[in-house]
Amino acid sequence: MAALYEGYTLCGVGTVQNSSNIGILGVEQGRDIDHVLVTDSSRFITVYKVSDQRPTGSWSVKRGQMISCPAVFNTQSQEYVVVTDDKVVRVWNKDDVNLEKAFKATVSADVLRVLSATDSEPVVLFCCGAVRFLDLLLASPQQPIEHVLAEDEIIRWSTIVKAEHQLVILFSTEQRGEHCLYIQRFDPNTLVKHRFETEPGLSAPISFSATCRGSNIHLLYLYLNGSVYESVLPLRRSSTGAEGVLALSRSLCLSLPLGEEKLMSGAVVVLDEAHVAVVGFPHPSAGPCKDYICIWNTHFQTLQACKEMAGRIYSQLWCYSGKMYIPHGKMLSVIPFECQKSSLAAALGKQKQTSQSDVHSFFKCFGFYLLLSLVILIIFLIILQNSDVKSALTVDQLIEHIKTSAVEDVQAEVGEFIRWTPQADLQLAVGRLALELVSRSQTDANFYPQCVFLRLLETRYLCYSVCPELLSLAMVKKDFHLCQIAFQIFSDIPEAVTCSYLKTILSTSDSEMETVNLDTDSVMFMKELTRAQSRSDEEGGQLNGFCSPALESDVSDTPSNKLQRDPLALDMSCPVGLHKGALLNEVLQTAYSDRPLLPHLKDFTVPQVIVFLQYLRFLYFKYCHDAHKQIRALRTPSISQIIDWVCLLLDAHFTVLAVAPEAKRLVSDLHKFVRSQVKLYTELGKIEGSLQVLKNSKRSEDFGMYAIQVIELF
Repeated sequence: MAALYEGYTLCGVGTVQNSSNIGILGVEQGRDIDHVLVTDSSRFITVYKVSDQRPTGSWSVKRGQMISCPAVFNTQSQEYVVVTDDKVVRVWNKDDVNLEKAFKATVSADVLRVLSATDSEPVVLFCCGAVRFLDLLLASPQQPIEHVLAEDEIIRWSTIVKAEHQLVILFSTEQRGEHCLYIQRFDPNTLVKHRFETEPGLSAPISFSATCRGSNIHLLYLYLNGSVYESVLPLRRSSTGAEGVLALSRSLCLSLPLGEEKLMSGAVVVLDEAHVAVVGFPHPSAGPCKDYICIWNTHFQTLQACKEMAGRIYSQLWCYSGKMYIPHGKMLSVIPFECQKSSLAAALGKQKQTSQSDVHSFFKCFGFYLLLSLVILIIFLIILQNSDVKSALTVDQLIEHIKTSAVEDVQAEVGEFIRWTPQADLQLAVGRLALELVSRSQTDANFYPQCVFLRLLETRYLCYSVCPELLSLAMVKKDFHLCQIAFQIFSDIPEAVTCSYLKTILSTSDSEMETVNLDTDSVMFMKELTRAQSRSDEEGGQLNGFCSPALESDVSDTPSNKLQRDPLALDMSCPVGLHKGALLNEVLQTAYSDRPLLPHLKDFTVPQVIVFLQYLRFLYFKYCHDAHKQIRALRTPSISQIIDWVCLLLDAHFTVLAVAPEAKRLVSDLHKFVRSQVKLYTELGKIEGSLQVLKNSKRSEDFGMYAIQVIELF
């Protein structure tokens, strides 16, 4: 048996410009099982702590530079490794903040990937098929690299497998329609080439997954026709003297259903010796939809668990330490899973045999628990018979009731339906109920079951694409509580809807907004954030090295100027009400793509843009003072999200803000904020060398009660 548990979002992702592919190059294991390293297809590398769903470190390359392969973590040296622009190998540690100042070396040939295994030195795989251990390569970066592959032979997939204290590199290639598998061993150093079997009308494998069990490597590969084959490769190849290309023997271990839709991609990952996870292939009973993650049992050819994913699945799948990482829609989700041995294995005698006394004890305990279960079942049935609980309606019956019943009756019936319906059936029924409720609410002005909508959202089975009109209806009704919960749950909200909701918030007065019942945690965050400003003013201190713009621009040695308070800081009160600020914070945390968002931002009026920018300036000021770090809140916008939205608004309304008189002071203030931060980082950069010398200086251990130590700073 296998089970998929409730997943959660690790981070948002976007598509690569001018491409339909997701912007993720890879997800690699970090320094422990609770950290992963996410490399996107643009310029960023981020380390996430999975249990907290938060980044613990992030690095980026300059504009114009390109990350060539997923970054990996070297468990031996506790350093990160990545390749940029095909030939530049960069190595850094968690304390480095700038990749440009980290170690880098340019090699003599294009690198395909850096492959890393736990407690082993990373291996560099070149596009030409050659391999080098990382340390040996960095010791002589310009060493000549031999060409293993033919000139027009291209590597399509690669991985590293570690077992019995040895490393094995596997990579598949394509050359004029012929597909081969190479196996590079290091002990002894051998390279073996295999040719994949071909069938009429069967293309190349679209996904691979390799694991080591016992003394063999088990390679699974998936074809577009749904066939999953397995090839067993020995860890240590016997020396037979045979040369040339060898045939790759295989066995069919699973046939996936195709459905009616023509498939172009998919992915498979081995979970254990009997279970595989598959994305990109349709659920057997869910029609043409293929946005599912499924766990199949290869021994019994059965579907063990499945989960529908909101938004498009991009046929990328990684698995580490009982968690699967799946990009879909605009997010990277983490799905915990569990695989157990099937009970059929015990029936076939594959488990450890027990003694005769153990068998007798087992059946005695089994009989006792069986009797106890029957008693509990009888009591439960009696309680059900004597209770006043009305049996839940079917989904079709409930939909008919929604069309005519009063709000109170609908609320009670939907509540009973959610309570008694199994989760698998509820997942499919929630969308139908939401559509019918929205449809009646749009035609009947007196019908608006807010509590029912909130109950459906609490099931976590709704997404925007399932019921697109729900958010539009809530905005018309100005149901900001429903909108807030939806923006917390929905991950596939289009950019046009995000901007429409943002305009609704900005166009609503603060007095009207303060009467709305919102999430308590979000409102408390705003209250504490505004209180933090008053405390900071009373103390008269600046935190986090922040230099106020006014003081930075007008510095004088006169005592009066030294004691003068910053006029901007005195005017840095929250420009919107607490409730409006809480709703704006939810928008700031919504996933989006820049290109489709900008045209809709241009529809904002000048007053709306100015108010929004003033609020972003307020948040930025707070974050520069570290005021948010003392506040416990579940959902808060990050400093990068605040800066991104400032940049988006400036890009969308650059001309208007440049000529509008009422925007002059605001733009000037933002300029001063940025200039002060640039000056701060410039000053920090000047002392970086000195701080590094102090950090790396080694204290002498052969001194007594008193010693003088001289440290030279350059």
